[in-house]
Amino acid sequence: MRAWTWTYEGYDPESERLREALCTLGNGYFATRGAASETSAGPAHYPGTYVAGCYNRLVSTVAGRRIENEDLVNLPDWLPLRYRMRPEGAEPGPWLSPDGAGLAAHRQILDLRQGTLVRASVYEDGAGRRLTVEQCRLVHMGEPHLAAQRTAFTAGGWAGSVEVESGLDGDVRNAGVERYGDLANRHLTRWHTGSEHGDTLWLRCRTVNSDIRVALAARTRASRGSVAAGPARTRLTARRAFQRLTVPVAPGETVTVDKTVALYTSRDPAISDPLTAAVEGARRAPGFSRLLASHQRAWEDIWRRSTLDVPGEAGRILRLHLFHVLQTLSPHTADLDVGVPARGLHGEAYRGHVFWDELFVLPYLNLHFPEVSRALLGYRYRRLPAACRAARDVGRVGAMFPWQSGSDGREETQELHLNPRSGRWVADHSRLQHHVGSAVAYNVWQYCQASGDLEFLHTKGAETLLQIARFWAAGAEWDPALERYRIRGVMGPDEYHDAYPGATAPGLDDNAYTNVTAAWVLARARELCRALPASRRRRLFERLQLDRHETDRWEDVSRRLHVPFHHGVISQFAGYGELAELDWAAYRRRYGDIRRLDRILEAEGDTVNRYRVSKQADVLMLGYLFSPGELSGLFRRLGHRLDDDSWRTTVEYYERRTSHGSTLSALVHAWVLARIHRDEAWTYAREALTGDVADVQGGTTAEGIHLGAMAGTLDFVQRGLTGLETRENALWLDPAPLPQLSKFRVGIRYRNHWDVDLRIRAERLRVGVPAPDGEPVRVVLGGRVSTIAPGTARWLDLPGG
Repeated sequence: MRAWTWTYEGYDPESERLREALCTLGNGYFATRGAASETSAGPAHYPGTYVAGCYNRLVSTVAGRRIENEDLVNLPDWLPLRYRMRPEGAEPGPWLSPDGAGLAAHRQILDLRQGTLVRASVYEDGAGRRLTVEQCRLVHMGEPHLAAQRTAFTAGGWAGSVEVESGLDGDVRNAGVERYGDLANRHLTRWHTGSEHGDTLWLRCRTVNSDIRVALAARTRASRGSVAAGPARTRLTARRAFQRLTVPVAPGETVTVDKTVALYTSRDPAISDPLTAAVEGARRAPGFSRLLASHQRAWEDIWRRSTLDVPGEAGRILRLHLFHVLQTLSPHTADLDVGVPARGLHGEAYRGHVFWDELFVLPYLNLHFPEVSRALLGYRYRRLPAACRAARDVGRVGAMFPWQSGSDGREETQELHLNPRSGRWVADHSRLQHHVGSAVAYNVWQYCQASGDLEFLHTKGAETLLQIARFWAAGAEWDPALERYRIRGVMGPDEYHDAYPGATAPGLDDNAYTNVTAAWVLARARELCRALPASRRRRLFERLQLDRHETDRWEDVSRRLHVPFHHGVISQFAGYGELAELDWAAYRRRYGDIRRLDRILEAEGDTVNRYRVSKQADVLMLGYLFSPGELSGLFRRLGHRLDDDSWRTTVEYYERRTSHGSTLSALVHAWVLARIHRDEAWTYAREALTGDVADVQGGTTAEGIHLGAMAGTLDFVQRGLTGLETRENALWLDPAPLPQLSKFRVGIRYRNHWDVDLRIRAERLRVGVPAPDGEPVRVVLGGRVSTIAPGTARWLDLPGG
């Protein structure tokens, strides 16, 4: 059972916010942090409930400047449920909570298989009377608008009653990230509360500027055995609604209180209004036992589609990562207009924005939940007009997608960010990371290769890909001296470098990752133009006002973009090799953890722009996106020879100069090193696995899990260690298992086959194709082509095995 559960023994206020993030429950529509229901927000606790795509925009004054930020909104808290003992013949005791006196034991268990959080506490008063409390909580995976919690009370050595107060709290703010403390955070307004049917409370409100109407209804029922408790007393205020129940209890007897909640917003389809939907949803919801059973069935179906069997502790962590990915991006996501929130629906870091993390998330989803991948690409397509407007604003054609996206597709990247070490607000130029467009194009291509969805590729996918290609071609400047095209004034994935030392304007020239991926996009766009049906190509070219002359330029740019080199390695950007070397040993002695060198150096009055240091994988990202053969082919297309030795030299060069200030960095290094230095690969793989569970970034996980890193570890097993590619109507495999991960099993959905089974054991690979329908599956391994018929399986020897 331990393989499917995460158990926290005892109560530790300093770890509570981390546990709340890791014990979040969600269903793709909304999620609630694993906060205690007995307490409100404070230093140790931060209740948070977030609906996917529910944003609001506020203006703040920071460092004398008015700045505007859009945030994923913390919605009214549905958890509140506090309690106290009322012994016969005695005054009622204090309201009990893990923070208060009398806590004798505490445990919480996150059950991944069933999708529940169980919190168990034992309290004892000065007279030796004990109250055992066990609470089971769920956010329903089958019914996306419902959540519930059952709280069972057992009296130990006393008789009397348990007094329970259940409520909805609308007086909440976005206050979950300390460094955002100077920013406006009151996103809700126009609260109203009420009650219905004697046992149901409701609360409605709106977001301040986006005007999203939000409504929650909570039905609370108490029972003693099979007998319902008496009526509740209702108390309503402007922003809160409460009901108080008194439940008789005998020594050794257990009584229960069930709270069932429905949550709707005005963004939801097929409702008349959120309040009516919420009240009816809570009223009609079945009892807790039936809700739990249907919730478990829904999770059973999802786990069946997500086979990932890795032995040992690594497998246990991977299962936790998969759990949180599926809670953020579930089959319900396919019906929503939402992107991939970088920190899940688990907290307020990065303000709930959408970055490039889909680059690490969609490759997993493509092979299990392609309908979700398609919906997430639909989020980008619907914001394609905004991306085209952004490109026009800088004098270009095509689409310039924002580095940070929210509700409507405009650039949401802040212009200032706080350095907690120095206390200063400094300029943020990360909106220059235009490589996010290449990530969108890459995801379009990979989704269609894995799913065979030609309808999407030839319509929305084609339009998106071609507009991104136009942007890159328009931004490429010809340099007669180099006889190459150059892309200037950008930032790469390494966020340490945003300008040249002493420069008055931000931006770098010829970031290798940006230029190589831009060349890839242009080549794929040309290929797609040739593959489109003639009638579709004609209509698309007419609508985009695209002509042969422009696409011919794509071909030229895709072969002649400049990729800088120095000392025999790929330069991160032009001039990188001329920067100073950092005394890494001295900084480690002085500071210990130097993951955030940018903050350390800024606090010293220095800047990372002066040094050959990287926050995270930048050049090495190329080895994450492309197989060795494909990467070598890309460089050959650009007129460079990239063999195994030169790539190994490049990898080793940047490995020594990367501080890993991003959780994605260890993941990429593990992926790349798995084919170069396997022992070192495991070191990075282990860090990627433990990044959130051990909070290796020092407090960041409490603000929200790192969704891209979690999904990336799943894909590290699924594609990284198997070398799996889906192209040319075949599964291409080039396994590189690590000694610590040499035995595992993954199930994937490939085209019309819902459960292709891949197993690696020692030096052999088993491919099983489910029966009975469908076409045979072509498998390419070590240059050998095998055809696996439906209903059969075959063991294949690994090359060199």
